[in-house]
Amino acid sequence: MRITHYGHSCLLVQTGSARLLIDPGVFSSGFEAVRELTGVLITHQHPDHLDPRRLPDLLAANPGAELIADGASATQLAEQGIAARAVQPGERLELGGSTVETVGGEHATVHRDVPVIPNVGYLVDGALLHPGDSLHVPDHPVEILGVPTGAPWLKAGEAVDFMRAVSPRVAVPIHEAILARPEIVYGLFEHLAPEATTLRVLEHGQPTML
Repeated sequence: MRITHYGHSCLLVQTGSARLLIDPGVFSSGFEAVRELTGVLITHQHPDHLDPRRLPDLLAANPGAELIADGASATQLAEQGIAARAVQPGERLELGGSTVETVGGEHATVHRDVPVIPNVGYLVDGALLHPGDSLHVPDHPVEILGVPTGAPWLKAGEAVDFMRAVSPRVAVPIHEAILARPEIVYGLFEHLAPEATTLRVLEHGQPTML
């Protein structure tokens, strides 16, 4: 199995019989040039995993690729005129001679006041697990694990415990782009702050009256 990381959560998985691109999102780059894809797999609807702007061109350049997505993402894509096969946890797909099992079901909790959305992880040929934004531990061995590195819903210790629970032969860090984009967490702070609290991000080296 050959794996190419295009940044953040986007992985190209080549099994010898299939070429599967998982989670081409807004923080990933280079996947636009990938050709001869068997499938494009989306774990959930967040834009860092699903870039609706670049997806149509990617699919047009790969007419043989089947678009697979969780139900909520498939519904959103349909509203944009993009047809996707909706999947739920517990399904077994055959894509270009490779087997893809769907696992998990829910996005990890960001905060109790943020609604939990669907999230489908993909287990390719019983070997590689891409969990999306979930820490779901499958009930069978995993050879290669995409381990989330940084996220508003994740502590480093939780990632370590997830890696230990899955116990793969190889762990591949993914979901790392958030670490260089604190504005995502600032937005969460602003959205969830008490009514009387104003969030002020101070500019580096600039004195600010507060």
